[in-house]
Amino acid sequence: MRGLNMDRQLVVSSLLDYAGRNHAATAVVSTDSGGEQRRSNWGEIRQRAGQVSAALLAEGVEPGDRVATVAWNDHRHLEAYYGITGIGGVLHTMNPRLHDDQLAYILGHAEDVVMLVDRDFVDLAERLAPRAPTVRRWVILGDRGAAEGTSLPGAVDYESWIGAHVDAAEWPQFDEWSAATLCYTSGTTGNPKGILQSHRAIVLQTWATSTGEGHGVSSSECLLLAVPMFHVNGWAIPFASAMTGAKLVLPGPNMSPEALVQQINDEAVTVSFGVPTIWLSMVQYLKRSGLDVPTLHRLAVGGSAAPRALMDTLEDDYGVFVAHVWGMTEMTQGSTGRFTHRVGEMGRDEQRTRQAMAGREMYGVELRLVDDAGEEVPRDGKTPGEIEARGPWVAGGYFRLDDDTTHEPADEGGWLHTGDVATIDDEGYVRIVDRAKDVIKSGGEWISSIELENAAVGAPGVIEAAVIGMPHDRWGERPLLVVHLEADATLDRTAIENAIRPHVASWWMPNDIVAVEEIPHTGTGKIDKKALRTHFADHSWPA
Repeated sequence: MRGLNMDRQLVVSSLLDYAGRNHAATAVVSTDSGGEQRRSNWGEIRQRAGQVSAALLAEGVEPGDRVATVAWNDHRHLEAYYGITGIGGVLHTMNPRLHDDQLAYILGHAEDVVMLVDRDFVDLAERLAPRAPTVRRWVILGDRGAAEGTSLPGAVDYESWIGAHVDAAEWPQFDEWSAATLCYTSGTTGNPKGILQSHRAIVLQTWATSTGEGHGVSSSECLLLAVPMFHVNGWAIPFASAMTGAKLVLPGPNMSPEALVQQINDEAVTVSFGVPTIWLSMVQYLKRSGLDVPTLHRLAVGGSAAPRALMDTLEDDYGVFVAHVWGMTEMTQGSTGRFTHRVGEMGRDEQRTRQAMAGREMYGVELRLVDDAGEEVPRDGKTPGEIEARGPWVAGGYFRLDDDTTHEPADEGGWLHTGDVATIDDEGYVRIVDRAKDVIKSGGEWISSIELENAAVGAPGVIEAAVIGMPHDRWGERPLLVVHLEADATLDRTAIENAIRPHVASWWMPNDIVAVEEIPHTGTGKIDKKALRTHFADHSWPA
């Protein structure tokens, strides 16, 4: 027997329709690649997104067609999010930090028909155009005249493009299982893999993100999105801010600590989202300048773990609570770092121990741990295993599998293999031990590079730390600690070792410590350990 509810589909356009009806005057503040700030609101975003839809329909875009964006976080990109999906098109966000060959592969694989390009990436688009035969319209995200001088065939500036369609297109209802977004991950072997999310999946994960167990997004908050909108749909914040009618600040390409602190203070930002390196730089700037961020009360940190020293400084000196987020392109978010009532009554050290974890399993994503034999291990907070996940917004397959792809993301039992090694306790708190490919196996035992890195960042003068396993004649592998130091600091191995020693077993201690001018990062902001292993391939252990 079926229930007697109305048959209304869960579609992305309903989020912006809601914001436009009920939060039309709530501000959306953005800075574009030219440094120009635009003060908009949800009502105007709704109108202009409808104009984007009308322009796409005039281009002949049909439901299921892929429309690519390569853009920073600003109002035009936000309008495109909804204008593309509102008519049943597929929003394909591309990461401009990838290599040209990867981007050309992705464009060809997705067969995008229209591409929206920020002015900062016109040169990139011109290099890709000869390798993108399916793209029939290039739209430069800028004011009138922004397309002048480009060699892109048929290029038009965004404002002229949507300005020709004063009447916003009506957004239809369609099957909620229709594809809404396409993101490619380069975290798997072989060519990048496409993650195709449905409207239903986007709306459900947006609801989960907005709850108190998620990020607690509400109309009383002002959100600054420091996560690029080309990273896993900006962690669903472009959707959650509309669902809740929150004030939204989109900072554009300038992610310097000076710019972020100014925007936080000018706009009374209460919550922000980003990778740890951003907040490490911000804390250093706040210390140097003597400034504060009095309205900011919470940060959501993902991509990699925030060091304990960073969390202590943010909370103790600036009153900013740090909540970890864990997830991946294949599922956006799987855990978030909100305290249970029981943990909230614990002492500071107990709370910080949990705060340093990767959050708690959130409703909508089931997590389990398995050993090398695929057998489930206990959720005792001690026994490590690879995380597997399943749920309504977890990828069950990759888009258009190629010959070089030997597996779907999920196994026959419907569990996604994440490649992360972790422990989970009986309250769902997840502690990431390492990526399966990064864990160091010394003498048959595991060493967590993440825990060593977090301990090292607590040492004087250390800005960032990375640990890689390097071959060792006796133990198979041993940890090499690579550190990026403050400008006026010199490498003090003894001080760094003393900072690490209280937090790890003695046999975990790194066999060597080296300083570099900069630690390399991947296109998604994570430490590029593959590049470090290549750079230090000929490293010799000290006697």
